[in-house]
Amino acid sequence: CTEPYGILVTGIGGTGVITVGALISMAAHIEGKGVTTLDHTGVAQKNGAVMSHIRIAERPEDIHAVRIAAGEADAVIGCDLVVTSSNEALAKMGRDKTRAIVNTQETMTAGFIRDKDLQFPGQALLDIVGQTVGEGRFEALEATAIATRLMGDSIATNMFMLGYALQKSMVPLQQESIFEAIELNGVAVTANKRAFDWGRRAAVDLDSVRRIAFPAQPLEFKPKRAEALDEIVAIRHKELTAYQNAAYADRYESLVRVAEAAERDKAKGLEGFALAVARNFYKLMAYKDEYEVARLYSDGAFRRQVAQTFEDGDHRMTVHLAPPLLARRDPETGQLEKREYGPWIFTAFALLAKLKGLRGGPFDPFGRTAERKAERKLVADYEATVTELIGGLSADSHALAVEIAGIPEDIRGYGHIKEASMACAAERQAELMRPFRDPAERSKRAIREAAE
Repeated sequence: CTEPYGILVTGIGGTGVITVGALISMAAHIEGKGVTTLDHTGVAQKNGAVMSHIRIAERPEDIHAVRIAAGEADAVIGCDLVVTSSNEALAKMGRDKTRAIVNTQETMTAGFIRDKDLQFPGQALLDIVGQTVGEGRFEALEATAIATRLMGDSIATNMFMLGYALQKSMVPLQQESIFEAIELNGVAVTANKRAFDWGRRAAVDLDSVRRIAFPAQPLEFKPKRAEALDEIVAIRHKELTAYQNAAYADRYESLVRVAEAAERDKAKGLEGFALAVARNFYKLMAYKDEYEVARLYSDGAFRRQVAQTFEDGDHRMTVHLAPPLLARRDPETGQLEKREYGPWIFTAFALLAKLKGLRGGPFDPFGRTAERKAERKLVADYEATVTELIGGLSADSHALAVEIAGIPEDIRGYGHIKEASMACAAERQAELMRPFRDPAERSKRAIREAAE
């Protein structure tokens, strides 16, 4: 090529993005080409945005700038979807000039810490890249999923992407040069070569590589998320029976059906209250205590998932737990510290799961902790709150009743995290119950909201 060829490699720190850029550069040197590399690592090296600007030319003197200019990238190897769809990366792409392959793996950003309801806009981000480069110049590739299945480690993803890009003629170099660069780098040489070769194979016959990565498994029926009230109640009744017993599940269904009847009779034509009760009462009743953790690890589903994820072989599973009765407390924060438990813990789980009948009773060794007492109190308090909501339900108060019934949705986490969210939920409920109980307050609230 007479004009410098620009490759933009995007990803997150700690996954080998800079290594990919270095290998491309070394391979270009080996072939006697001119090459420059400019790495942008941002403020965070681990999980922060990383971009490598690589420019390749037949002669070093043909390269007059290190950075890829706006719209001048010939190829984009997008190892992370969020970084690839960022404004900075998109600015380097040119419509009908740039070819892009993007890893579809959804790696949640730090924004999730601030917004626990944040949804990953995966398809929207892919669409943005596709629209930027133009029709027929964009490919979405489930690189992390395939590379992890083939190599046993997600760190192989970026080398898989490089192999795919080279085979698609997006990297103007020879395989032999890349291999020599990998050998010179001297790190995980065999694994990197294998990941690179798998990427090249995938570029030729992706379906065959997918069949190797994901061998046929017996189909498991996975029902879609239940939306209708009767579906939700039926599913939750079954789950609560497994969680505790049929009587416990009946207690759940009874409250939901009373809420359903009240909504039908007192707030004709309105919906949402019974659904909110169905979802949130279940959430509070099915709190994840020691017995439930033991049941989930020992009911067979976890073992099946492990078997589908990892090949048979010599592996050892451990679990990190902070049991309230056994864990030490951090001397500075006062919070329970997790520790590692070896494979024997799965035998203990199987035994503990059979003792779920002790839950909440006088012989429950875990039920005396403050957290377990608070969780049981939440269930009783919610029943009392819903009963009051039912008593005061009307078309006028319906919207508030739905909002109050849905408050437990914000109670999340474990330990001190859950304790804090419970306190916030209690404050929110007290704030909303005042206008629910007082029509005058309800009117004032409606006026304020309308004004806002």
